[in-house]
Amino acid sequence: MAKKIMIVEDSPANMKLMIAALRSLGHEILQATDGEEAARDLPDLIIMDMRLPKMSGWETTRKLRGMPRFGKTPVIAVTAYAMKGDEEKTLEAGCNAYLSKPINIRELRRVITELLEEQPNPGNQ
Repeated sequence: MAKKIMIVEDSPANMKLMIAALRSLGHEILQATDGEEAARDLPDLIIMDMRLPKMSGWETTRKLRGMPRFGKTPVIAVTAYAMKGDEEKTLEAGCNAYLSKPINIRELRRVITELLEEQPNPGNQ
């Protein structure tokens, strides 16, 4: 069954790559270019860039986690930040998974599938 996946990404090239990868799986794609746009829809899963204009991905994830409707929506952090401690910081912000850029499409697909299977009613909590 097709799911709604929101990509929160300010890089047009990265957005295009992820859209192509996810559409091949049959998912509906929602797009946001900053953290403020991320709360406008209710997706089944969110792919969150951590370096965004206006509000970082960490701040955005914390904000979303504070909203009941996003409390259980899986969030995958994608980031070029790959320093020691960054994965822990990302998970502490409320993300369910962490992938470093450049994105490995096979790994992204695997994590998406795994997280969606774990959610009994993703996006509807």
